Amino acid sequence: AGRIIRQGNTNEKVHIYRYVTKGTFDTYMWQTVEQKQKFISQIFTSKSPVRVADDIDPTALSFAEIKALSTGNPYIKEKMELDMEVSKLKLIKSSFMSQIYDLEDKVVKFYPKQIAETTARIKGLETDIQTVKKYLKIEDKFNTMTIDGFGYFEKEKAGNALIERCKKMTSEEPVLIGDYRGFSMELSFDSFQKNFYVSLVGARSYKVELGTDVFGNIQRIDNALEGLEKRLETAKAELENINTQYETAKVEAKRPFPQEQELQEKTKRLAAVEALLKMDKKEAGVIDTDVSDVGVPQKHREYAMAR
Repeated sequence: AGRIIRQGNTNEKVHIYRYVTKGTFDTYMWQTVEQKQKFISQIFTSKSPVRVADDIDPTALSFAEIKALSTGNPYIKEKMELDMEVSKLKLIKSSFMSQIYDLEDKVVKFYPKQIAETTARIKGLETDIQTVKKYLKIEDKFNTMTIDGFGYFEKEKAGNALIERCKKMTSEEPVLIGDYRGFSMELSFDSFQKNFYVSLVGARSYKVELGTDVFGNIQRIDNALEGLEKRLETAKAELENINTQYETAKVEAKRPFPQEQELQEKTKRLAAVEALLKMDKKEAGVIDTDVSDVGVPQKHREYAMAR
């Protein structure tokens, strides 16, 4: 079919015939074609890629059916069907167990770590919020900002001092430059982004990007401190969500494979059918003597038959 259904062929319509003879070597030949088609169909599919590719596809089934028609023994057809079904179930189980192992790993490591980190973040935020309340900004009055040991009581002077301090930076490493509203201030420079940052350090650290505006920098720092309440709310919501996922994962990790009974039954039946086929071979026990065997010593013929 590959050389008939091809772009650029002269004939627009073609007929494809498939021939198979019952009880012959055709069974093996069609089985080979079937296996090749399985791999081809998985590569040339137009569907979206999936984590697990199905071992049986509609095109391959047509070859499997032809293969079954060429055999005279009903057990061979049943074995073929069971082989496909058991293989498919094993593939599904393998994917299922991978998900279970992933959940077990999350239950043991990922979620406990997330819970511990988020809980610590919440405690740090609560502590820092108390510090902000202690040094609460009163109306338009400016809280004192200390830079390099000098206290600045006016916003404009503090803003200018901060920009001048940025100009003195000689390294990318964070440098402690002063404090503001109960928080230490660390100045740093990102050579890649070409930006200066001030980190407000309390129980936790809060990074603020600096600009060239004198008043704008002070406002950004104040906004970061005033926004701690909102950060706390977000962190608490995250912790609740993580705990919910954690409990769900613990339940899901113990869930058994839903098709386990079907897999066991079909595996058992497959073993029984294979045993019956072996018995049939022994009972048949009749071996045709080919013309080519004439003159061949008996022990050589027996060796050939054993193979």
